Amino acid sequence: MTFSIVAFDPANGDLGVAVQSKFPNVGVSIPFAKAGVGAVATQCYCNTSYGPRGLALLENGASPEQAAAILTGNDAQRDYRQLGIIDAQGRAASFTGANCFDWAGSLQGTCCAAQGNTLAGPRVVEAMVRTFETTPGSLAVRLMAALQAGQAAGGDRRGQQSAALKVARAGGGYGGFDDRYVDISVYDHPTPIVELERLYAIHRLTYFRSDPDQLVEIDTAIANELQQILHARGFYKGVASGVCDEELLRALRDFMGWENYDERIRDDDRIDLEVLDDIRRKHALWLRER
Repeated sequence: MTFSIVAFDPANGDLGVAVQSKFPNVGVSIPFAKAGVGAVATQCYCNTSYGPRGLALLENGASPEQAAAILTGNDAQRDYRQLGIIDAQGRAASFTGANCFDWAGSLQGTCCAAQGNTLAGPRVVEAMVRTFETTPGSLAVRLMAALQAGQAAGGDRRGQQSAALKVARAGGGYGGFDDRYVDISVYDHPTPIVELERLYAIHRLTYFRSDPDQLVEIDTAIANELQQILHARGFYKGVASGVCDEELLRALRDFMGWENYDERIRDDDRIDLEVLDDIRRKHALWLRER
């Protein structure tokens, strides 16, 4: 009733899981990840203890193969379990119990492992691994692409209902205080993977820090535009002079906090182009709704 992929990005150390299922709210039971350690997907009558226990085993030196053997070896219901696990070296392992609903199985690739049950066939995991390996971009983008490929190859024979995406990065969480770089769950939706991608776009803008390549100086044209927008919204009291002064920067900082761009607030005279585009988009909607 589920297909998932666990993966590692050797370029930056990110570890993650993406999953889709004809079961509500899989985000609370299937994906587990810890920065610098590994990622686990436990599914098909899942044993949620596999997540924290699997990560603890990896952290204490077990290989993914050893961890999978230990987790399933003492589980009386292992024939109904399925498991994918990867470590911070990119080594992966999977387990599929003999009584998982057909088609059930897994496939390992470069720095990834895909597994699923109640699937249209082995082509689902094959498409996931192939797509993950050939898709450029961040780990999160590649994981979502793998889900889309699995769904396009037939996915879960029962249909779709929920999905989740989890990526762990040291200091990657809000304010840099934890490793929850991406943690998104779709509880119940007719097209949960599409919804996951929509939510990820919101998450990027809200929780990710600015890409230095996207930062530009607030020149006369941008200053004038921001002054007009911020004045209309009640954050800027001056006139639209096109001068980027402390009054404008203060108003911009206040407005960015109001609009939840917390992680992209700056203390200089530059602005993130992604933020600027979103400010323009939201202001146009605000004007239409008035």
